[in-house]
This record gives sequence, C-alpha cells and structure tokens, in this order.
Amino acid sequence: MKIAGLQKLTLLDFPNKVASIIFTQGCNLRCPYCHNSGLIPFDSDDLISEEEVFSYLKKRKGVIDGLVISGGEPTVQSDLIFFIKRVKDLGLQVKLDTNGCNLDVLKKIIDENLVDYIAMDIKNTITKYKDVAGVNVQADKLKKSIELIKNSSIDHEFRTTIIKNIHDIKTISEICSYVDGDKMFLQNFVKSENVLGKHLEPFSKEDLIQINKEMKGKFPNVKIRGI
Repeated sequence: MKIAGLQKLTLLDFPNKVASIIFTQGCNLRCPYCHNSGLIPFDSDDLISEEEVFSYLKKRKGVIDGLVISGGEPTVQSDLIFFIKRVKDLGLQVKLDTNGCNLDVLKKIIDENLVDYIAMDIKNTITKYKDVAGVNVQADKLKKSIELIKNSSIDHEFRTTIIKNIHDIKTISEICSYVDGDKMFLQNFVKSENVLGKHLEPFSKEDLIQINKEMKGKFPNVKIRGI
C-alpha cells in the first residue's frame, strides 16, 4: 500500500467510532475541489511504511475502534484487500472512503464482508460527471457501485460535495435520486489554496438553507453537513 498520510485520531470520520485515518497515494480522478490534491499523483517519495502504521495500530488497540482508509482513491491500490484483512486481524473495524469507480474491487470487498462502513462520493449527475471528475468515467460502473452499496448489509453513506459553479437545485436533486431514499450527505465546498480549481465557489448559508428545504421535501434522508 502506498500510504502518504496517517492521522492518528479522529472522532468525526468514522460514525460513532474513535478511529485513525490513513491516506493512500494515487487517484484515478482529478476533481478540482479536492483538498488532498497532493495525493492525486501515483508516485511520491514521501510515504509511510505499512509497518509503521501497524505498529501504531497495535499500540492503540483498545483506545481506537477502527481505521478509516481514505485517499486519494484506496481501490487503486493493488494490495488493498490484503491490507484490510491485516487490519481486521487486529480486531479493528474498517471504514472505506471511495469514489466507486472500481466496481470489481468494491464488489469483492462487499461480497467478502471485509469492511464495516463504506462512504461513496457521487461527484455529479452521470451525464456531467467529467465536469467534476476531470476525466471520463464509466457511467454503468458508477450506477452498479451505487446499487451494490445500497443493497449490501454493510453500513454506508453516500455524499456529494456541492459547488456553486457546478451544481444547482436540479443537478443536486438528480444526484440524490440515484440513491433512492438511502442515507445521503451534501457537504458544501470549502475554498482552499490546496484545491486545483481556484475559481470554485461555495454556496452561501442562505443557499444551503434553500437547498435543504428543497431536498427535504423529496428526499427525507438527505442531510446537509454544517447547517
């Protein structure tokens, strides 16, 4: 595993768990709002060894409940499944953050019940996915990933970062319709020097209140983080 970062403690990223987070190096997308844009390239000289991660996890066993595997995009790592099994052998729970593009890897993880929580990002409406992802994606695989997660017995959530330059009520509503009443979080874009798209703008608080009102009438399980 190419591990570029380790956050030793989080109370926010794994619902109802005390956890650590690792950030894997490399991503198949080029999202302009990504706050971890330094993780997009597949090559880096500044990596953390697996043994350093496992040494820490063993020391903190009994204090932390689990590990969040984020990125970058974890499913591009060829040894992800082996790594997850090692974490589970420690008695820790695992949360996977994914963009859902690698259907085969995701299916194997779900079929073998290897993780305890999955969070999938849905970037945009299927027909306009490239506007956010920055590259062409296979729409059929994205749809299958959504269905696979929805129909699994694994606890999960879907989430979309909403950007004023890209999303509007119509597109947000269409994105929410993909999960058909499942748990969905909308999170407002936050400006940062680290993102690729310096021109991007967040929604105002008034905008978010209106979006929340519109979505609640159609999709009761949709929540906006931060309002």
